[in-house]
Amino acid sequence: MQLIDIGVNLTHPTFASAPAAVVERARAAGVTQLVLTGTSLDESEAALKLCRALDETRQHLFSTAGVHPHDASHWTADSASQLSALLSEPEVRAVGECGLDFNRDFSPRPQQERALEAQLQLAVELQQPVFLHEREASERLVAILRPFRDQLKAAVVHCFTGDKRALYAYLDLDLHIGITGWICDERRGTHLHPLVKDIPEGRLMLESDAPYLLPRSLRPKPRSGHNEPAYLPEVLREVARHRGESEASLAAHSTACARSFFGLPGLD
Repeated sequence: MQLIDIGVNLTHPTFASAPAAVVERARAAGVTQLVLTGTSLDESEAALKLCRALDETRQHLFSTAGVHPHDASHWTADSASQLSALLSEPEVRAVGECGLDFNRDFSPRPQQERALEAQLQLAVELQQPVFLHEREASERLVAILRPFRDQLKAAVVHCFTGDKRALYAYLDLDLHIGITGWICDERRGTHLHPLVKDIPEGRLMLESDAPYLLPRSLRPKPRSGHNEPAYLPEVLREVARHRGESEASLAAHSTACARSFFGLPGLD
């Protein structure tokens, strides 16, 4: 049984001392391919470098390149050309993490929207899929996405934590949905339990968002308190339970979906 983790923040300082060990633990747990998340120009460059340093075969590690809404205030006239150069590299498989965050508003909303629109346009031009972030901004995100959607290759709302209305709006736009260990959180994730049944096969992918969102149902809990791709099977178990399907079935179709979305090579 193989899994693909579509969202790993391997450039996070938490992993700085031993990123190769994180990858090895993931592989030992059956998580055979990882997509490293780029959240700024610098972090996107760092993710690409990690892919090359830790995967000589070019079969297991891939990355995204984008500017997160938290960093949207740093978007400049040169950002698009710098991103375009990164996206031309074979390891880089999606535009993002980009989107809207109206929960923390670390960047002013008009600047978030401007950076998102610029990255969507880049995705259209390069025919790359999009890795989207959204917090408390689903209606605005849908409004911005709609004019681009017919021209976009594909897009995934990563770490979906929204309500039924938001989910259906995304599915109506033919978007993919990424589910994390949020669904394992009995304090704030239980609303996802009935919703994951409504995500069609071919639209559902799994992700750790490591080192964040350690599944609270995981036993034993790691002493570090940090999440890793190796714990993705716990997300698989929880999602499969609430979808009423076997773990093997969910692993097969979510992995096939991720492989198709990011254009990843098949593994023996």
